Amino acid sequence: MMDDRDRKLLDLVQQDAEAPVSQLAEQVSLSISACWRRLRRLADEGFINRRVAVLDRHKMNVKTTVFVMIRTSNHSIEWLESFRRATKDIPEIVEVHRLSGSIDYLIKVILPDVEHWDNIYKRLVNRVNFSDVSSFISMEEMKETSSIPTHYV
Repeated sequence: MMDDRDRKLLDLVQQDAEAPVSQLAEQVSLSISACWRRLRRLADEGFINRRVAVLDRHKMNVKTTVFVMIRTSNHSIEWLESFRRATKDIPEIVEVHRLSGSIDYLIKVILPDVEHWDNIYKRLVNRVNFSDVSSFISMEEMKETSSIPTHYV
């Protein structure tokens, strides 16, 4: 059973997965050992999938974001698996979503600059057939987070 302390712990580790347990314990009013046990339980129960480092996109020279909307007339499992493989093999593609509505797929691509998008585009269309591909360049990132809401459990 999850309580407010568990939710607060999950919020805190989403912000800084390297925060010392002593600091986390203080912020949720627990002893260090009780806090550690809760974190271990949350991980064992699958609430914490993994801990990652978030890199600075500007220092990594991938400051440009392109959103790509794809339509296809082929909705077969074979096409879907081919598309899945094609996008998986391109590291600049950081998210792929299958959508409802008039757009079939939404892809998020991070690149050094817009000119690099053409290379990615050519790699994609060389591997998979599309009905329509539209790209949109992000002018400004107004909100970015890897944190998910914790108040629904």
